[in-house]
Amino acid sequence: MIRFFLSVFGSLFSWIVTAVFFGALTLGAIFWMYGRNLPSHEQLAQYTPKTISRIYSGEGRLIDEFAEERRLFVPIAEIPDVVKQAFISAEDKNFYTHKGYDARGIIAAAVEAVRSRGENVRGASTITQQVMKNFLLSSDRSAERKIKELILATRLEETLSKDRILELYLNEIFLGQNSHGVAAAAQTYFNKTLAELAPHEAATLAAMPAAPSQFHPVRAKDRLISRRNYVLREMWQNGYLDEATYLREREASLKSVQNGDYEPFREALPPRDYFTDEIRRQLSKTFGEEEFFGGGLTIRATVNPSMQQVAAGALREALEKYDRNIGLWRGTKVAIDPARLGSETDWRAALAEAKVPRDIKGWHPAVVLEVGARDARIGIEGVSDDADGHWIPAEDVTWARKLMPGRQRAPQAKVAGDLVGVGDVVLVKSLTGKDGNFLRWSLRQVPDIQGGFMAMDVNSGRVIAMQGGFSYQSSVFNRATQAQRQPGSSFKPFVYAAALDSGFSPATIVIDAPIEVNTPQGLWRPKNASNKFYGPTPVRTGVEQSRNLMTVRIAQEIGMETVAAYAERFGVYSPMKPFLANALGSQETTLFQMVAAYAMFANGGERVEPTLVDRVQDRWGRTVYRHDQRGCPDCGAPRLASGQAPAITSNRERVMDAITAYQLTSMMEGVVQRGTARGINLPVPIAGKTGTTNDAKDVWFIGYSSNLVAGCYIGYDQPRSLGNVSGGGFCGPVFESFMREAIKSYGGTRFAVPPGGHFVKINRFTGERLSDDASGEHVVAEYFRDGDDSLTGLYAVIDGGFGMGENLPMFAQGEDDFGSTAITTSTGQQRVIPKKADFGTLSAGGLY
Repeated sequence: MIRFFLSVFGSLFSWIVTAVFFGALTLGAIFWMYGRNLPSHEQLAQYTPKTISRIYSGEGRLIDEFAEERRLFVPIAEIPDVVKQAFISAEDKNFYTHKGYDARGIIAAAVEAVRSRGENVRGASTITQQVMKNFLLSSDRSAERKIKELILATRLEETLSKDRILELYLNEIFLGQNSHGVAAAAQTYFNKTLAELAPHEAATLAAMPAAPSQFHPVRAKDRLISRRNYVLREMWQNGYLDEATYLREREASLKSVQNGDYEPFREALPPRDYFTDEIRRQLSKTFGEEEFFGGGLTIRATVNPSMQQVAAGALREALEKYDRNIGLWRGTKVAIDPARLGSETDWRAALAEAKVPRDIKGWHPAVVLEVGARDARIGIEGVSDDADGHWIPAEDVTWARKLMPGRQRAPQAKVAGDLVGVGDVVLVKSLTGKDGNFLRWSLRQVPDIQGGFMAMDVNSGRVIAMQGGFSYQSSVFNRATQAQRQPGSSFKPFVYAAALDSGFSPATIVIDAPIEVNTPQGLWRPKNASNKFYGPTPVRTGVEQSRNLMTVRIAQEIGMETVAAYAERFGVYSPMKPFLANALGSQETTLFQMVAAYAMFANGGERVEPTLVDRVQDRWGRTVYRHDQRGCPDCGAPRLASGQAPAITSNRERVMDAITAYQLTSMMEGVVQRGTARGINLPVPIAGKTGTTNDAKDVWFIGYSSNLVAGCYIGYDQPRSLGNVSGGGFCGPVFESFMREAIKSYGGTRFAVPPGGHFVKINRFTGERLSDDASGEHVVAEYFRDGDDSLTGLYAVIDGGFGMGENLPMFAQGEDDFGSTAITTSTGQQRVIPKKADFGTLSAGGLY
């Protein structure tokens, strides 16, 4: 019997040993087969996850952030214990003891699956396995993936420390709401840092990894609380919380940003605007989109936030004034179903969903709740309702008429109902009286007309303000950098700069008379804006009064190739086509390029590169870009002598002669003092140039002080006439409004006079040299190079070589009459231009 028993036991033992052997062999074969050609786990030692790139103002204030995956990387040493303990309790309580997989967990999960006949299948993956799945494998539910996961997990445990594995996990895991990693999730759900989280909030985050969409803090609040309390219980049972803390935390209410309990982090930032979006556009090209959106860059912007607001306000004021003068009501073209207006809760929720701009200071989205016989009752976002309600009165709408389908215009509005209907989403502004008391709510709309504005430091190139349109949320197209428009007469200074470097002076006489040019498109007859001709005129007057005919003659005289070379050297065009019409600014460019070029006039002719960014640092704090390349040999010294400032050395390229730059600046001061921009009145010297294209489709003004240059462009996105407007009258006030505030911070002095020249008093109407004690409206002190003898004797007259075959009267001094002028012809003969010169007197052949 015993022998029989031993025989059976021996056979059974042999079978068991054989089964175990073949099972182990099979298992080994499986692991060997799946262990081949697996991705390398060693790359995780150098893993750098995608993190948020952040933009800061010069004062160090966070103003914007960009990310493909919203993640804030936090080293494991800086993650609070309560956060680590919550996730370990929820996901892998044996994390610090297992070797990459939890055998007991796997067996328990298998038993549970069998017991429930497949209805209750729970995961048994360790944190290490989840790291492998998230980083190196797919998320498909298959035996093959689980086997590979186990293999890689054991290998990873041999390569990295437990803390490093946990660091990867806590910074990589997706927790919903586009939040990757625990730091970003804490900000998204609670607007808190990790150090500020209470245990129940840490447990809330730890409850989410399995299925973030199923644990939304509002839509699935009860389910999330239940899961949170499970995590808290695990933390207590694992010894991370004492019982009193566990009981207190499980009773805590679930507060979240999504439920309105905390202000969203984004609301603490200013609304995204054209400035930061342009940084995004430029740096995405420089560093690549992947690095910009995922490299964790720290970007120090050049923007001055207060000046940015001033720039936006100045441009908006001009655009809105023009739009209201036209008097067409377009509204927002957004409406809410009247069925959702029954209760305040409903209409506020519907209004919050309406896609209308919310970045216009002082404007509020509103919905029309009721239209009466004269007035319309509105509900306003962010403004509490009261017993009397809020109303748009009839007197507020009489400025407009509704634009009907087919661009038909309705009669002038008399009551609110002529413009708005129930359910219409509108924009409104609170109007106050002179005493500061509330008057009424007023309808507003985003203008159809658009424009751009930009201001920068003339010495460093730092852009302090940029506004690319009326509202970024209404249109992200940046008209300061992206709109290609004709600069018109604002381009003329580049023609005159080329002329001054080619032997001209501010007193050189140029013929202002009709021109005909044969082109492939037909006969071209440029005209002055006044449709008048003024005869022999000094260069200064040509700049101040923006004379087209003089400009064309000068361009013809020096050659358009020379003009094009100057325009390209200043960065206005690349390349410039050497057509004569382009001397009047007919080739398109951007406001950004024009303002940067004018800065070189202002700083005495040195190249300056415009920048929106002072410095860029990578995720480790290393500087990878710095704009200011000037040297400061004294900055490293331990001390300086009393009253001594650090010496700054610059190796900037000189793009034009310093005397030429000053002569041009002096003439453009005349533009502001008595020329086409004479309406501008500021407390410091200002130089600038207006620009108005044919039919006033584009209007410009670009001007500068000794420290700042700023430019404005206004026009329709699809060019059409603006009517009877000009660059000085439309853009000039925008420039003036901005500079009046900017000067308070940046100041301004007289423009620096370069060495190597001397002043001579000139008659600005005739170019005649005057005595040193001359005075009067006709007297101007021109700066000439030392050794320049162009003022000795009589004057040369430039006509550009154009033939003049018909007799036409000239107009008088200034805009009326010149009087007689003595000239010297190219053959050395002396002639006198009579009071009413004719073209026969100035015959073809070119007078010099």
